[in-house]
Amino acid sequence: MTSLHFPDDLLNLQAAWLRTYTDLARQPARAGTTTLRRRLISLSCRIEAHPFWAVPGRSRAARVELRRRARARAWVTAA
Repeated sequence: MTSLHFPDDLLNLQAAWLRTYTDLARQPARAGTTTLRRRLISLSCRIEAHPFWAVPGRSRAARVELRRRARARAWVTAA
């Protein structure tokens, strides 16, 4: 799976999704989370509709690898 080349914009979308999900998880139970939930939905739609996935043979494993690489990228940029 390491032979896949993910476009930077797709990696950035996934990293933004991960940050948003983390922010949402850190909110208290009664906090207003509508903005974060809407952002998460919007990012999910943009990731799903990205042209990268239009190529035949892009599997579920590619989506897992995308999340793994975006998480690694987020750690590097956060440091």
